[in-house]
Amino acid sequence: MKLRKLFVGAALVAMVLAGCSNGTAMEEKNADTKEDKNSEVVIYLARHGKTMLNTVDRSQGWIDAPLTPAGVEVAEHLGKGLSDVSFDKVVTSDSGRAIETAELVLQNNGQEDMIKEMTKDKRLREYNFGTYEGLMNEEMLTAVAKEQGKTFEEYNEWMKEVGFYKGILDFADVLSELDKKNVEEGVNWPAEDSQTIITRLTNALDDLVKDAQKEGANNVLVVSHGMSIITLLGELDSNADLPDGGLKNASVSKVTYKDGKYTVDSVNDLSYVEKGQETK
Repeated sequence: MKLRKLFVGAALVAMVLAGCSNGTAMEEKNADTKEDKNSEVVIYLARHGKTMLNTVDRSQGWIDAPLTPAGVEVAEHLGKGLSDVSFDKVVTSDSGRAIETAELVLQNNGQEDMIKEMTKDKRLREYNFGTYEGLMNEEMLTAVAKEQGKTFEEYNEWMKEVGFYKGILDFADVLSELDKKNVEEGVNWPAEDSQTIITRLTNALDDLVKDAQKEGANNVLVVSHGMSIITLLGELDSNADLPDGGLKNASVSKVTYKDGKYTVDSVNDLSYVEKGQETK
C-alpha cells in the first residue's frame, strides 16, 4: 500500500522553526493544520458479531443478516471490554451487521451518545461475491477450486500453504472471472477482483485517518468484516501474523498511524471480549 506522506509548505516550516509568533491568520491556520496532520491516530479494527448466515455457513459479502443472540452477546462483551477506551470517532461499513455491532459496543462501553455521530462508509464492506452470494461456502469454494483444477479439500490445503491473506486475494480474482458469465446488467453486482477490493478499502482507511486528524480524533473504532480487515492488515504489513482461518467475530486488530506511517500493533485480539465477559 502506498502510504500517504503529509507535507507542509517550506515557508511555513521555516517560520515555525524560527519561532515566529506574529504571522497572519492564514499562517496560524496552516500551523494548526500541520499539528493536526502529525497527530497519532489509533484505529481499533473490529469484526462484527456472528450472524445468522455465519451460523449456517453461507457466503455473506454484500448481502446481510442480523446478529444471532450469541453475536449480540459477544458484541456487548466487546463493548464492556472497551470501556476504558474513549473513542473520538466511529466508522462502520454500511452493512447492517457492522452497524448493529458498533451500536452494541457503544451502548456497553459508556459512549451511547456517539451512535448518532457514527460514519457509515460502503467502501468498508466485505468482499462482494456476486451471484455466489448466499450460497453455501463449500459450494462457492468448490467452484473456485474446480477452476484451479483442485478438489475442495485440496483447495483448503493450498490455502493453508500460501496463507489466508494471499489465498483470499487469489480466490477473489478467480471468483470474479467465474462470475462474469452470470452477471445481468442492472440486476446484480459482479464479484469483485482483488485490486478493486484493495483500492476501496485502503482509500477508505486513508480518508478516515485524514478526517480523524482534521477533527482531532485520536482513538477511532472501525467495525468491518473478516476478509476486508485481513486485506487491510496484509496491505499495511506484509509480515503481519495473520490467522490461517481468518479473524474471530468481535476480535480487534489495532493499527497506529503516526508520522505518515501505519503500524500493525495487534491482530485478532479477543482480550477485550474476555475482559467484557468478566464484567458483572
